[in-house]
Amino acid sequence: MEPSAPNPADANAKPQPPRENCPDVEDCISDAAEIGHICAYGPICGTCVIYRPIETARGLLLGSCRVRSERGEFPCTAPICDSYLPRQGALDAKGRSTAGANVALNIARAAGTAPRKTRHDGHAPLVKQRIPDGPCGELEMNRDELKALIREAMDEERGATEAALAPKWEGGTIVLKPHDPTLQGKELPLDALLHKVVMIRDRLRVLEQKINANAKLTDAEKVDMQAYVTACYGSLTTFNVLFRDKEDGFTGSGGKP
Repeated sequence: MEPSAPNPADANAKPQPPRENCPDVEDCISDAAEIGHICAYGPICGTCVIYRPIETARGLLLGSCRVRSERGEFPCTAPICDSYLPRQGALDAKGRSTAGANVALNIARAAGTAPRKTRHDGHAPLVKQRIPDGPCGELEMNRDELKALIREAMDEERGATEAALAPKWEGGTIVLKPHDPTLQGKELPLDALLHKVVMIRDRLRVLEQKINANAKLTDAEKVDMQAYVTACYGSLTTFNVLFRDKEDGFTGSGGKP
């Protein structure tokens, strides 16, 4: 029997997401801003800007939903929900290009908090009824939560969560000088020090998220562990002088930077 000719439609079919060992996982975890350009399996949860990559497991990204922490951690290949918002370079839910899309505005629209057009007849604008989002529940958040979500997502889309060094420290160095003059000291550029501090900050934030999303912990245990994280933040407030923007720094248990 002669082999059948290949079907041209099969060549154009979208590849199915792997169950493990994706060849691009290391590139995706190293730079989340490139996921939309790298991943060939979208639309999937991993190509959604609301999905927060945390680590890798079995050769796939493992992350969480930025607005539905109760889902816990799940692989990037999970199917999308009705609130799917494509990352830069990723396809939308219908497989269309999203070049030039405004990520922040899309998030605001999904949350139902984007500015609405006012009617010219003097009547109040119509408020759309919220529709449950499949098995995930409704997407609800207050203004501060939305602002934090947009900022985090935009930071990730820009390729990093880098913070700006305060102008007075630009080009400066920190000098570690031993008491014994015969021993060699060490100099470290302050921008490099800030980068290391920001890495610690970001990992503490990930730890917070993992604590809050852990279904095996009781509320009391989460509060207890969160107190240790907050204490770490308090110990790091010394480095707040390095940050140009106060909101990038650390806040201790007293709520003060």
